[in-house]
Amino acid sequence: MHISFLNPQGNFDPDDSYWTEHPDFGGQLVYVKEVASAMANLGHQVDIITRQIIDPEWPEFADSQDAFPGIQGVRILRIPCGPERFLPKEQLWDYLGSEWVPNIIEFYNREGQLPDTFTTHYADGGLAGALIAEKTDRPYTFTGHSLGAQKMDKLNASRENIADLEERYKFSRRILAERVSMMYASRIITSTNQERLEQYGHKTYQGAIEPQDDTRFSVIPPGVNRRIFNPEPTEVDVLISKRIDAAIQRDISTDRRELPIVLASSRLDAKKNHIGLVKAFAESTQLQEAANLAIAIRGLEDPLRHYDDLSGEEKSIMDEIINLMNDHNLWGKTMAFPLNGQDELAAAYRQLAIKHSVFALTALYEPFGLAPLEAMSCGLPAVVTKNGGPSESMIEGDRYFGVLVDPSDPSDVARGLLEAVSSLEKWIELQDAGIERVISKYTWDRTADGYLRVFEEVQKAAPRLRESVIPPWYKYSNPENEIPLETLSNLYF
Repeated sequence: MHISFLNPQGNFDPDDSYWTEHPDFGGQLVYVKEVASAMANLGHQVDIITRQIIDPEWPEFADSQDAFPGIQGVRILRIPCGPERFLPKEQLWDYLGSEWVPNIIEFYNREGQLPDTFTTHYADGGLAGALIAEKTDRPYTFTGHSLGAQKMDKLNASRENIADLEERYKFSRRILAERVSMMYASRIITSTNQERLEQYGHKTYQGAIEPQDDTRFSVIPPGVNRRIFNPEPTEVDVLISKRIDAAIQRDISTDRRELPIVLASSRLDAKKNHIGLVKAFAESTQLQEAANLAIAIRGLEDPLRHYDDLSGEEKSIMDEIINLMNDHNLWGKTMAFPLNGQDELAAAYRQLAIKHSVFALTALYEPFGLAPLEAMSCGLPAVVTKNGGPSESMIEGDRYFGVLVDPSDPSDVARGLLEAVSSLEKWIELQDAGIERVISKYTWDRTADGYLRVFEEVQKAAPRLRESVIPPWYKYSNPENEIPLETLSNLYF
């Protein structure tokens, strides 16, 4: 099968440049690369179509074609779209229909054949899929990753501030592109049932999709990269073992250095609820007797004492953590150290597993929760928020593969952590169950298999009837033809 991924924002290159360093180079690029690579390993021809950028500040993305080293069967195709310079994702809308889509179709016409199917990612990719479907007989799937209405919720959108939000984020373009993507997609892919019902059930998408319609949705979880996240140590483990031991010697009281460690390794973000985790530790004498607390922070050698390089929300969170440590006498029981990149994360998980430690993610809400599965894949049991995707990945029937907690209740967080660290027998049970869970259900090969089954189904089905035309402002380049703010307000409020 010949499969094409549509992913205009961010970009791809052999070195995965700028990933995690720029807001347009986030998790969806990792997702696309891993699924595409797994499909190619199964013998399929795969193209990742993105945008060509000819800009001296972004030299990695100038060539029209590229490839990933060691991965056969995946082409990176960079198709011209608007100005040659780099554009943030919010500035792409005016060029997708007028340039990118026609250029993609022209490229494949020169090759002599269109792909069998397109799989589209994020709202701009979904819109491009709808425009291609309108001009050809090729179906597409839509994977939204995150939807604009939820971001508006998080930004506390109101009638008073919506004009300012629109100025920065172009929500009117994004929301209407998502609605078009949903309406015309042969299938919508979500990571969890909860994502399907909660995100696509938002008032903003009423009339475009019915989340209860089983014929329109497929739940396909993302996978763990087991080339990196596995129990087998690498040369990086030696470095990380020394780093962790040095942090223990520096931060932890002598009589506590053999205790297990509760590790929080997510980014400093209010939604990740580091404060709730520290409060749970502070308020439970029993937990303090059973384990030490560790916080991993990228790029800081001694995060508890020297974090002035942080700014904004990250610095505020660290200030509050230090205040809690002072108020509850947690010095000597809490440590912090840097973990930079996936190889170091995996090594830390393996090294902490030797100490019968646990991974903690007490986020207020976690849409899917790949990080706990990565820790589990290395042999480190996970204690995770019950809000969101982990409520599906950690439970099947009456069997639990990790420990779920209520992130808003410090006593319940402490209860879950104690369940994992207090009994060696329970810890081993969780370790074995976690590794089994990842291998059986959460690998990229299984994600690719899920997509391929959907592709086969949609190719056999009749083309979707189009109930309405795609709005003309998506088909032609006309920056002055703005979508009325009233349209967005009527959908959202």
